[in-house]
Amino acid sequence: MTTPSVDRLALFFSAEPTRQGVLARAALHAESPRDQEITRRLIAALEADIRPDGSVGGGALPTIWRVHELAHLSRGTGDTALGALMRWVLALQGQPGAFGEGCDKERHAKRACEHYLHGFFAPGPPGIRLAPVTFPNGKMFRAEPAARFALSCLALRAALGTGAGNRPAIDRHVRSLVALAAGWTAWRGFFAPDTMVAGLHALADAGPAQRGVVAPVVALVAAHQDPAGSWPHADLFPTLDALMATGLPEAREAVRRALPALAERQRADGSFGGPARQERALIGLRAVLWAGGRA
Repeated sequence: MTTPSVDRLALFFSAEPTRQGVLARAALHAESPRDQEITRRLIAALEADIRPDGSVGGGALPTIWRVHELAHLSRGTGDTALGALMRWVLALQGQPGAFGEGCDKERHAKRACEHYLHGFFAPGPPGIRLAPVTFPNGKMFRAEPAARFALSCLALRAALGTGAGNRPAIDRHVRSLVALAAGWTAWRGFFAPDTMVAGLHALADAGPAQRGVVAPVVALVAAHQDPAGSWPHADLFPTLDALMATGLPEAREAVRRALPALAERQRADGSFGGPARQERALIGLRAVLWAGGRA
């Protein structure tokens, strides 16, 4: 089986003074003597443009992603900026504009309306269009409901990763996702594949308690993997990232089958090109290591 070159990926990240570079070298057990200082500088730079209100430019996506960036770099060291960021993000719950607001016959039948969904984050007021929006992993959501759903899932992951999972509103969000995921039986149904992948990643981050609903979604994803290893109508890199987050053996096997698709996309410099070049290279590296039992 053709697999991406880890050596080329290692070379690609060897001198990168970025969050992805630091995390890639750590995954390869090839840390640079300068990585501690690079990390300190990155954290300072990421904190520097946080507004007094706790946001990054007043936008939901940059603020939510800043939580992820700082959490990855600080690795639980109690970075104080995370508290301010999360207070701003958590204030988005219960605001107008969250996915699921309103109701019609189809949405009610799918339990995807305000009668069933609670705790979702509102990334923007209902009258302001957010889509198309490109996520830091390079995935673009063009449909407005999908964009709001995926943004809420990213915010939920931020909350779960920073210890806010015991909040009642966060629990309601998780339970709403669990109820939705129970109805995900078609690859191209009411919920598009990339939207389900965003929900899968959030449910995986919710911990082992959700394994009963995560496993069937992993099975659905695995069942629709094409012979080349990728997924029709789903972005390869977020799908791999979500599968890895589950930690399930079935997910590992699907990631292993995806390695030829990754290898086909790998460029001479080790990356995979396209948007979010470093982020996708980091996901690809982690996928190769994870599929081979090295992570």
